[in-house]
Amino acid sequence: MVMKFHRGRLLGKKVPSNYEFKGVKKDGSIIYLEVDAASLNGTGKVRGTRSYLWDITERKMSEMALRDSEEKFRSVVENSLSGIVIINDKFRFTYCNDEACRIIGYSRNEMIEMDFRTLLHEENRDIIIDRYIKRQSGDNVIPRYEFDLIRKNGTKINVEIIANLIEDSKDQVKTICQIQDITERKKADMQIHKNLNNLRKALGGTIKAMATTVEMRDPYTAGHQRRVADLARMIATEMGLSKEKIEGIRLAGVIHDLGKICVPSEILSKPSRLSDFEFGLIKTHPEVGYEILKEIEFPWPIKDIVLQHHERMDGSGYPHGLSREEIIIEARIMAVADVVEAMASHRPYRPALGLEKALEEISNQKGILYDSKVVDTCLKIFATSSYRLEKEMAAAAFS
Repeated sequence: MVMKFHRGRLLGKKVPSNYEFKGVKKDGSIIYLEVDAASLNGTGKVRGTRSYLWDITERKMSEMALRDSEEKFRSVVENSLSGIVIINDKFRFTYCNDEACRIIGYSRNEMIEMDFRTLLHEENRDIIIDRYIKRQSGDNVIPRYEFDLIRKNGTKINVEIIANLIEDSKDQVKTICQIQDITERKKADMQIHKNLNNLRKALGGTIKAMATTVEMRDPYTAGHQRRVADLARMIATEMGLSKEKIEGIRLAGVIHDLGKICVPSEILSKPSRLSDFEFGLIKTHPEVGYEILKEIEFPWPIKDIVLQHHERMDGSGYPHGLSREEIIIEARIMAVADVVEAMASHRPYRPALGLEKALEEISNQKGILYDSKVVDTCLKIFATSSYRLEKEMAAAAFS
């Protein structure tokens, strides 16, 4: 090419004066050059050429690297498992890859210059358009969200997108989106949610059956468990515990005395003071309850709550003499609710001591036997709300 241009110029032909070419240096390395050539005329004929040369190797290498990068990027985008689209400030598609076409159902020719608003389902059209306008204006908009699209065949699909702003070579701001069809995933999630609800109902039914078994042997324990469950739930709610923890506490409360099923009924209903031996049998009920529950895979620490609800902060409780942080928060809440209800209610061996005495007990032993924060929360509930243990019987019926 270089020699062709040179000979043509010597013959007076019209050839390019400025062009690029690749050469070989003395050491054998490749060099890229830009040349500007002109004819040298004398006595009516071309006597030679004058050429200026510039080493453009670095620029050419950068251009080739950029071109290679662009080709790789285009390959990645074109073969992406996500749909990728670019939308201009007129709401129209300026680019879409094959996956985006597959998801939406239109060909690439049909999608280019299509107004994306026509694809939006009416239930979420306004909010999606509002987010798009705000993003194009530079406002801070969440990049990832879900909404419904209408495919070419009219079917509705659920998609998830990640949207961000880009600038093209003309400094025009556009939105680039990654699109995933999550219709099947949403259906699977709904089925999982349904299965979880069924599982929770089954677990709830199991707990109800256990509670009913205890109730049939000891009616005093039956009402006591339901009232403790409701008071513990109230305390946990007021303390700001998570919904999961609150639900676990409520269910554990319903069966926290499950272990008494192994205590002779004549001891449970004895109308006089218990002997040391009889009280020793009563004290086995947390461990018995734990043994009954330990093989059941609850999503809450129910067995540990049952085991620890008679432990005390100073280590004087039973069955293991745990103290402070060794006792889980759910069991600390259960301990306070258990004491308040037991003291406020009638027992076969004594009349009710009353709510005032019960609250006085936990107040005096705050930080010693009972968790300070739990006690403060319990006292607040009775001082500032209309909650009453007497009203709880119907309200705490297991659901």
